[in-house]
Amino acid sequence: MEKAASLSMGMLSGALAAALFKRVWTLVSGQDDAPDADDLDRGWTEVLVAAAAQGAIFGLIKAAVHRAGAQTFQGRTGDRRAKH
Repeated sequence: MEKAASLSMGMLSGALAAALFKRVWTLVSGQDDAPDADDLDRGWTEVLVAAAAQGAIFGLIKAAVHRAGAQTFQGRTGDRRAKH
């Protein structure tokens, strides 16, 4: 059960992060799609800024979702050790 919950949290955090990154990238750049590293029509700066922003957003969302899961686990069980 705990592995299933962890997997679900991972999938949820990935989906939330992808949606948030797409929205942020569109607002900041005015473009619908962020550049891929192998897109040679985009410059180094644009590719690296997009990658850094994506990594930061994914890390932030993953930590927030897992933290909320750990607090929920503690609230329901009284156990301070979140199981993954």
